[in-house]
Amino acid sequence: MKDFFEILIAIILTFLVYTVLKFISVSVVQLFNIFSLVVIYFALTKGETVGASLGAGCGLIQDALSLGVFGLAGISKTIIGFAAGYISKRIDVMPVIRNFIFILILLSIDFILWSFLSSLIFSEKFMVGHNLQFLQPLLTALLGAFIFFILRRFHKFPS
Repeated sequence: MKDFFEILIAIILTFLVYTVLKFISVSVVQLFNIFSLVVIYFALTKGETVGASLGAGCGLIQDALSLGVFGLAGISKTIIGFAAGYISKRIDVMPVIRNFIFILILLSIDFILWSFLSSLIFSEKFMVGHNLQFLQPLLTALLGAFIFFILRRFHKFPS
């Protein structure tokens, strides 16, 4: 039950941060994918089942807020949530550099999968806003590695 409330609070905080960032500037939302960071964090700490479930939920919330095709982010975040939990049980991804590379690879897969599905549905050239979305995996991975490093300092983070 404690895990449920922790996840619920994280989703609510992420929703609020996303809403505030979108109100400030749409460009900032395109640069950082904070829903993916929540999915990866809980996949690392709770396992692949929680990661996949939370990925589906966070992806659907993100789809609802983006007014795009409902389900695209849900599918891609489900896959990265499962992959993050599964791989982190077999490989130590917690050192800072490995953590950054791990998050970067997962976010790149998320972006590529979302782009591929989007291009299949719309059957036209993939369009991004001023090419800012191509920086999203890198900038989000930097932010995620920093946040996870800080969380390890103040909170017991599984190794």
